Parts: sequence; C-alpha cells; structure tokens
Amino acid sequence: MEIKKSRKNTFLYLEIAQKIESQIYDGVLATGDKLPSVRILKNEYGVSVSTILQAYYHLESKSLVEPRPRSGYYVVFCSENRPEDPEKTNPKQNAVLGSVTDMIIDFYHHLSNKSLVNLSLGVPSAELLPIAKLNKTMHETIIKLPAGGTYYDNIEGSENLRRQIAQRTLLWGGNLVESDIVITAGCTNALLLALMAVTKAGDTIVVESPVFFGILQLANTLKLRVIELPTDPNYGLDIGALKNLLKVKEINAIVLIPNFSNPTGSLMPDEHKKEIVSIIQQHQIPLIEDDICGEIYYGKKRPSTCKLYDDSGLVMWLGSFSKTLAGGYRIGWIAPGRFKSDIMKLKLYLSSSTTTIQQEAIAGFLSTGRYDYHLRNLRHTFHANSLKYIRAIGDYFPKDTLVSKPKGSFFLWVELNKKIKTKTLYERAKKCNVIFMPGDIFTLQDQYHNCMRLSYAMEWSDEIENGLKKLGSLAKEMM
Repeated sequence: MEIKKSRKNTFLYLEIAQKIESQIYDGVLATGDKLPSVRILKNEYGVSVSTILQAYYHLESKSLVEPRPRSGYYVVFCSENRPEDPEKTNPKQNAVLGSVTDMIIDFYHHLSNKSLVNLSLGVPSAELLPIAKLNKTMHETIIKLPAGGTYYDNIEGSENLRRQIAQRTLLWGGNLVESDIVITAGCTNALLLALMAVTKAGDTIVVESPVFFGILQLANTLKLRVIELPTDPNYGLDIGALKNLLKVKEINAIVLIPNFSNPTGSLMPDEHKKEIVSIIQQHQIPLIEDDICGEIYYGKKRPSTCKLYDDSGLVMWLGSFSKTLAGGYRIGWIAPGRFKSDIMKLKLYLSSSTTTIQQEAIAGFLSTGRYDYHLRNLRHTFHANSLKYIRAIGDYFPKDTLVSKPKGSFFLWVELNKKIKTKTLYERAKKCNVIFMPGDIFTLQDQYHNCMRLSYAMEWSDEIENGLKKLGSLAKEMM
C-alpha cells in the first residue's frame, strides 16, 4: 500500500518508523524478531529505499533495533526488562517552611568538572547546541545594534524578541501579542517576579510533589509556606487533592509545571489544564505556569498550556531559552496577564532591564527558522536518549527499580528500593566519578530518600552507559 503525507511537516520515514515502533511496544514485534527487508517495505509502502533506510536509522538511534551484517535489522528492545512506572506520590499536605540549598551548591560546584559522568545536568550539553550559529548571530547583532548594544533596553524587553515569542504561542493555540510579554533574566527570575507580585511573607503556595528545587529555594527566600500535593508521574497534579485542599485552606498562589514537570517529566492532559483554570477562576487564585520545557516534546505536536484556557488574566505563563538554546544567555519571559503593572514595577526595582545583545541575538536566531530546525534535532536526541537510559536502568539497576516514562524534556524520575538511601548512594557514586540528583532536594518533607533524578541532556556514549552501569552496581550493593 502507498503511504501518503497526512500532516504538514510530517516526514514519510517518521510515519513508517512510528508504525514499527508501536508494534515493538505492543509486543507484536518481540526481541530478536527480524524486521521486513528494505525491499519488501519499499514495495509495501510505495516509497524509496532511502525512506525505509531513514526509518530504520531512526529506530536504531532509539536503541529499538540493530543492523546485522548481510542479515538485516532485528528488534533489540526488551519489554521484559523495561522498569515499571512509579506510583502517584502521597505527601503530607502541611504548609512547610524550609530550604534545600546545601546540596544544590554541591552540584553547582561540580558542573565544570569534566572528569565526572554528570547525570545531574539541568541544561543541554554544549555538543547538542548550535553554538557556531549562535556565535555568528551574536556577532551580527553587535555590528547591527546602535552603540554595539551597550545601551539599556526598555523595561519590557526587546520588541523583536517579544514578537517572536508571541508568534510561537500559535503552536499551542495561543494568540498573545508582544505587549503581553515581559522579558526576564531567565525563567528563575520570571518565577521570582511572579511570586513577588502575588504573595507576601507568610503566605501559602501550592506545588506538585516532587517539585523543582528552584521553586522551593525561591519560596524559602520569600518566606512562603509550601503545600505539596500528590502528583502522578504521567499526568501531573492530583486535581481532586487540590479541590479538597481549597475547601479547608486559604491558598495565595499555585505554581505548576504542567508540561514535562521537573523532575518527573509528567504531562498534564488538556482537560486537566482546563479544569485547573476553572478552579483558579472560581477561587480567584493566581496560577504561575512554568512552561520552560513545553517545546521539548516527543509527540506529534506541542502540548497546550493552562494559559490557553485563561480569559481572566490569572495565569502567568513563564518560559525561557535556557533548556533549549543557551542557558548562559539568561533570557526568559513572562506573560503576566492582569499582573503586568506589578511585574513591570518589580523588574524596574530589581534589574531595570535585560541584557540587550543576548535578547536581539536570540530574536535574530528565531527569525531565520534555525531554532525550529535545532528543536527537531534536540527532541529526536532526547527521545532516543530517554529510551537508552530506560533500557540501561532495566539492565543494570535492581529489578524492583521504578522509572518514569516522560513524553518530553530530558529528566527521568527513578524510585529505588526503600533500603537504598540516594544521598548515601550519591556520595559513593561521586567517588566513582558519577553524580546525579537525590530525591530529597525535590521536597521539603521527609520523603523521596530512595529516589533520584537523572538527566539525559547530553550525547549518548560508552562513558554514559558505563556511568549508569556503575550507578546500578552501587545500588545493588546497598541492597
């Protein structure tokens, strides 16, 4: 049968690869099965030899199949070794003050140590970024800007960049314009401004559990109490738990990462996002939506946002280019809705403006279409890496290990046997030149001692595989 292009910007080889991939996951094609020959699939689908080869190369890059000389392609993915998903979390719903700073400082201390197998990276490694093209764009920007870009920009930020960001909201159904957006010094700065705009010391915020440690740090700095709610590693925040909490507790703000939450990688379904917005509008509670990894998706389209369903201005939509393009540029944004005047005042007091050259360089890079090409490659690499990590964990870690299966971003949430304390495992692994992030730092409560977050934001290599093998061996010893 002839396969035709069914969607704009969908490649034929990807459609064929996805059909085969589905059969592998469903068990129709089992480990060791030989795939149909290139010639047979060429005739079956009515496409070229190169198209079939591209499909097989794509599957090979994900460690699903492998070529054997003069024999063809065979399935190597083993569903029997594939770890199960973690269960929904069950934190105590107490308002807590606290800090997780000490261990985080240790991680940053090791960031530049090239001798380590660093499985704790929070940004893509340099080899996955278009550095040469960015440098060229930066050079062109300095030449083009008046005074080489050494002047202060306006408080809202570069109009060119804000327009580019606004245009990209069309990908999730949004219709923002440049005046809706304020540029910030990265997403953490956007989170800080948002929290300062809607809370004061002693107020209470709601977060997912586990939650990105940066949110906990900011809450501690601002003296905010934190309530952690149960979270499913696949679907995100438990909405029922949120509804029950709001019946008995006054909440001043909600902070969520609906798209590929850090650290679990959960993706909140659209109907849940819509329901969350309905809840906050009913109770008039601001929602701070961190969408920093929204464009690192593995599916066919970019997931929507809570902002899409907001007609009240209560949702503040945040993002940045740190996880996709250039962490060191420190360029993020916030669409603050009804809180824009508060955000503008706070930004004026705290920083007055954002670095001019980096803003214009990113705007120039986006305007050429290079960003979307880069994102396609990045998504492909991360998706392939996630499968390789899950396969390695299934091979090397204790058999009762549980692992999340994210549909985007570049983090895995790993739950080990309760006998294994990951802080102790961290210290032992560090002596073997392997580091990761223990689960303790993603909560303010007495939980997740047997959990860890692994990052796969780098090129796969024998060094990475050996690092995972060593980590699994150490975990087995601790059993």
